[in-house]
Amino acid sequence: MEKGKLITYWVTTSLVAFGMIAGGIQQLLHTKAMVDLITHIGYPVYFLYIIGTWKILGALAILAPGFKLVKEWAYAGLFFAMTGALASHLATGDYEFKAIAGPLFQTIFICASWYFRPASRKIVVN
Repeated sequence: MEKGKLITYWVTTSLVAFGMIAGGIQQLLHTKAMVDLITHIGYPVYFLYIIGTWKILGALAILAPGFKLVKEWAYAGLFFAMTGALASHLATGDYEFKAIAGPLFQTIFICASWYFRPASRKIVVN
C-alpha cells in the first residue's frame, strides 16, 4: 500500500475512533449536552446507553488488529449510526450546523477509513 493511502487510513481512522469513543463516553455518562440532543429529536434517554456502548465497541473493533469480519460489521454499524443520526436531525427539522456537522463528517471519515484500510484489515474473497 502506498504511503499516502496508509496515512489517509490512519488519520481518518483516528478521527472516527476519537469521535466515537468521546461521544460514546458522553452518552454513557448522560452528559447534559447528550441528553438535550437526544431528547430534542424525540429519542428516549435510555437510548444513550445503547448507542454509547455500540460506538465505543465499534471504535475499538476498527482499531484492533485482526478480526476482519468484526471490523466489517463495526464499519457498517458506525455508518448506520451516523447516517441515522443525520437523518433524525433532518427529519425533525433540526438543520443547525452543530447538529448535522458531527454525523456528516463522521460518516465521511468512516467511509474514507473503510475505503483506505490496508489489505491486512480486509476480508479477501476468492
